[in-house]
Amino acid sequence: MSRGDAVKRKMLITAVLALMTAFFGVSSHAAIRQCDFSDPKDRDIDGRDLAQFIAHYAAGNSEANVDGVAGVGPADVVHFALFFGKSRQPNILLIVGDDIGMDVTTNMYPGLLNNIYNLYINHSPPHSGASNIVRNPASTPQLDRLAQQGKVFSNAWAQPFCSPTRATIITGMFAAKTNVVAYDEPMSASHTTFVQRLKDEANYSTAIFGKWHLAGPKNNYTGVLPKQAGFELFKGHLDSAISPTYWSYNYLVQDEETDSTTYRTESAPTQSLPAGTTPAIAATTFEPVVRAADTIEWINEREAEDPSKPWFAWLAFNEAHVLVPPDSPYYHVPNADTLDQTSYDEVAGPNGCGGVPGTNTSGLCTDKQLMRAMTNAMDTVIGKVLEAVDSIPSDTYVIFIGDNGSWSNNIDNMYITITGRGKTTAYESGARVPLAIKGPGITAGSRSDEFVHAADLFSTCLQIAGLEVAPEGLVYKDYQGNPANLDGVSLASILFDSTTAVRDRHTGYLLTEVGYNGIKVGARNSTYKVIRRQYFPNQNLFYNLIDDPLEEYPLTPPGSCENYTNGTWKPATDPEWHYCRLVEVINLYSIFP
Repeated sequence: MSRGDAVKRKMLITAVLALMTAFFGVSSHAAIRQCDFSDPKDRDIDGRDLAQFIAHYAAGNSEANVDGVAGVGPADVVHFALFFGKSRQPNILLIVGDDIGMDVTTNMYPGLLNNIYNLYINHSPPHSGASNIVRNPASTPQLDRLAQQGKVFSNAWAQPFCSPTRATIITGMFAAKTNVVAYDEPMSASHTTFVQRLKDEANYSTAIFGKWHLAGPKNNYTGVLPKQAGFELFKGHLDSAISPTYWSYNYLVQDEETDSTTYRTESAPTQSLPAGTTPAIAATTFEPVVRAADTIEWINEREAEDPSKPWFAWLAFNEAHVLVPPDSPYYHVPNADTLDQTSYDEVAGPNGCGGVPGTNTSGLCTDKQLMRAMTNAMDTVIGKVLEAVDSIPSDTYVIFIGDNGSWSNNIDNMYITITGRGKTTAYESGARVPLAIKGPGITAGSRSDEFVHAADLFSTCLQIAGLEVAPEGLVYKDYQGNPANLDGVSLASILFDSTTAVRDRHTGYLLTEVGYNGIKVGARNSTYKVIRRQYFPNQNLFYNLIDDPLEEYPLTPPGSCENYTNGTWKPATDPEWHYCRLVEVINLYSIFP
């Protein structure tokens, strides 16, 4: 190549790259999520990548032949520009823990328990149960690492039951609009799910592994199946719980061989997880291992098949879903190689409680000990999935959330009053769940105390994928097919811009609702909370969650809301205003009759 040709090539490159910047805003920072020239699986855009292309093109090397046509010429520069001018949406992995409350995941929130303890020990008089706040959380080193790599939300709410939370996540709506208010209730097909939009509008590959629980009662699945909700692949089960054991259970599949309303039933496969930063896990049918292995296999297949095509995976564990009493078959001792040493020693070690790993034989282990072991097993296999994600390009967002609080008999940390609380109630121990999100642009080790909801993941996932939450012409619908607004909002501003609020601190609200053993509804804003229970119609509970996050000191509600209605009370100065506002929210927007 002559010197003149080389100069012409560089001039052409300079001109095209200038146009790229002008029209597409391409730079090493702005294009961080787009595919990479030098390595399509890298997807990072930086000066090195541009320099490599310029060098290869100037030398006429075949590496610069990006348009696939024989020879290196001006068409390759144009193709290169177009390639970088198109955004490559990031992958999204959503992990849902079953009956995993804040109490078993407090290690994700350094300092949280001490802060709560100080509130109650310094109360006048000191709370007699303050010492119970710091007891024995589960060992969750992998979730702790996830939290340290991204942002945790310390005031995240879900619904107090499994199916209602799943319906809320996938529709972005509270229970009055989904009509999924208890377990095993079917979700209507009238909703537009965010998964469907990812697949149809952003070309995402989509899959769900594990617990679906939106199809309705067992053997009478009148609700939506995963493929009807936008998932191209489903491997898992449709019911609330694994049956009959965590090693022997029906394994349902929806794939390209089934239509959206049918599925196959297979035997649980035997899966293993390879060694990485954590030890290998031997071949087994143990449910959390199978869910993790299925997820990893699918992710690797997507990356090998087309690294430029984004994917969304929903990984829904059954750990640590349990029923009462402790001799229920759902209480079990996980496989030994899914337990870290601390958890293994507690249930099966020399000083353990006599549990036999890999069986339902729990010896003298208490429900709380088994809860910690099951949570630790889930944490271990989550670590394996995170290893797989870490081995592929860095444009993957990982979200972990619990679907509701722990059952009351399993609570062994953080909360003081336990009886009559936990899962299926609107108390904090039933509604407050762990939530952590990591990915490009999210500051590692950061934390938000903003009040947020599982419903917010709907809009957050859409915005991460580059889609408008409410584009012109799209009408979201409730379970009856009537137009309905989303209740969730995007958390993107908190994740990327350090915004402290996505809802008005006074008029904004969250709802946590359940229709199990009576209707129970909680409504909150940034500071205050009201609980209404069907069997106690005249005894609304009123709390200040800043001063009393464990709901030990109910406030006295006002005798009437006349001063709220006529505008005498003000939100900045009068707690009574907040009570009446939240009662209004329950009356207008909740499932309460």
